Amino acid sequence: LPAVPRTGLRSVQDPTGTCTPLHTTAHSRAATNNTTRDFTPRRVDRWNMTRRVFLGLLSASGFCLLAILNVGGYRYGVQDQSFYVPAVLQQLDPGLYQRDAEILGAQDIFFIFDEALAYLVHLTGLSVPVIFFIVFLVGLALLGAATAAMGWSLYGSWWTAAVLTVGLTLRHRISMTGVNTLEAYLHPRMLAFAVGVWALTLFLRGRPWFALALTVAAAGLHPTMALWFFVLIGTAVLISEQPLRRPLLTAGICLAPASLWIAVTVLGDRFVRMDPDWLALMVHKTYLFSTDWTWTAWLANLGTAALLFAIYLYRRRRGLISTRETGLMAGCAALLLLFIATLPLVEMRIALAVQLQIGRIFWLLDFLALASLAWLVTESDVWERWRWSPGIARRVALGVVLLTALVRGSYVSFIEHPERPVVAIGPADSDWTRAMEWIARTPRGSHVLADPAPAWRHGTSVRVTGERDVFLEEVKDPALAIYSRDVAQRVLDRIQDLGQFESLTTEHAQKLADKYDLHYLVADRSFDLPLAHRAGTVGIYTLHSPPVARIATLAGPSMP
Repeated sequence: LPAVPRTGLRSVQDPTGTCTPLHTTAHSRAATNNTTRDFTPRRVDRWNMTRRVFLGLLSASGFCLLAILNVGGYRYGVQDQSFYVPAVLQQLDPGLYQRDAEILGAQDIFFIFDEALAYLVHLTGLSVPVIFFIVFLVGLALLGAATAAMGWSLYGSWWTAAVLTVGLTLRHRISMTGVNTLEAYLHPRMLAFAVGVWALTLFLRGRPWFALALTVAAAGLHPTMALWFFVLIGTAVLISEQPLRRPLLTAGICLAPASLWIAVTVLGDRFVRMDPDWLALMVHKTYLFSTDWTWTAWLANLGTAALLFAIYLYRRRRGLISTRETGLMAGCAALLLLFIATLPLVEMRIALAVQLQIGRIFWLLDFLALASLAWLVTESDVWERWRWSPGIARRVALGVVLLTALVRGSYVSFIEHPERPVVAIGPADSDWTRAMEWIARTPRGSHVLADPAPAWRHGTSVRVTGERDVFLEEVKDPALAIYSRDVAQRVLDRIQDLGQFESLTTEHAQKLADKYDLHYLVADRSFDLPLAHRAGTVGIYTLHSPPVARIATLAGPSMP
């Protein structure tokens, strides 16, 4: 054969007798006939790159659509966003929540989520709801891409990666942990999880230091979720990367004093036992106390771990595992041991052990168990009993998972919750929302008494849509009280003073206004108080004069 330049690519001999690089073999005959002189390898690479980008965007869009359908549609300002939206608004306007700064600051330790989103609002000029939706979509896309990359890196099969990624859209709750595998709104916990999955991918691709650094960076989004990924990947590195054991252990020993100092300085007041009054506020949050789990919760979570390790042993027996996969299983075992070791502390009601919510390590185990199950139904020999060829089995597995995700998502979004739009970037148009828009135009420092459960009755809370201090919120205030005894006492006092909002009288409302300096009462029933504004069925009554005189008349119909 005639000599050819060394291209670093494998070469094959085509029918013309010319030795051609492998990636141009398909075009060798046409090249010989001088019919495609301009079709160069560079143009082939550009076409391949364009096709990959298009397929990537199409796959990301499909993943996001399936995920949104399976969570019942995207919503703004609901559930945990009763804290996160006000935290961002407070960064944009530090004087916005003058009375609720203490309660909002109870969970705002080590977070950069609120600062980052406030910076994006400043940078882009977009509204807070729009920024939340954009970041939500970006987070979903990152999670889908990270899941596909991790599945390929672990099992070397795009079929397994596809089944895993589509299967992830089947949202489900991790038993007795207070978390779902997907959320219908932007949550920094989901962003931190996506970053953690990318860290797993980097570890599987032989970049352990980058993986550990990524888990540390994720702490700015959600400290505890980043901690669990750090334990998982750190243990995996110790087990599978023998050359890195000594430097990693040395770094751990050197950083131990600093870590201990930070723990004592920043979290020292949390190494205490929670008293009965503090615990009384968490009577409905049983997921915080792992020792009080039901037997079904133990069966579900430990059963998931057992499935993960069983499939690993099956792969090990077949000689399919790598040292890094063994490292990941060791990391999962470390998480389980950490969970078991903290059970006595949870039983003693040590505040820090309860606040860490260590039961959420089962979310990571659930994810890896889903990956193992995806491999089992696509690449194992389980289908040989039915004499199915591997190609047919893979297509059937992917088709079943995809059809299940489509059917379930359509049912959740259009049948179970027909009243919800698929995407609601802002609060729904309702009497409550219009009343909160009026409240948002009142002077800063206004203090509002309203139904303490607006987030699940009306969609959004007073702090989110009204952007004002509120006497009590039933959804998030008790959750924030987990992290501070002072906040817990505040919430307890207000719950006891308020009683049942449905039985609130004019005299009781005036007493609360005198004690807590309340300015407005928002209710959907009549009170013998001056009516400041009415939005349909929702009335806003004046309890005390606003903190400063109004400069301009508030928009909308009002009555003296």
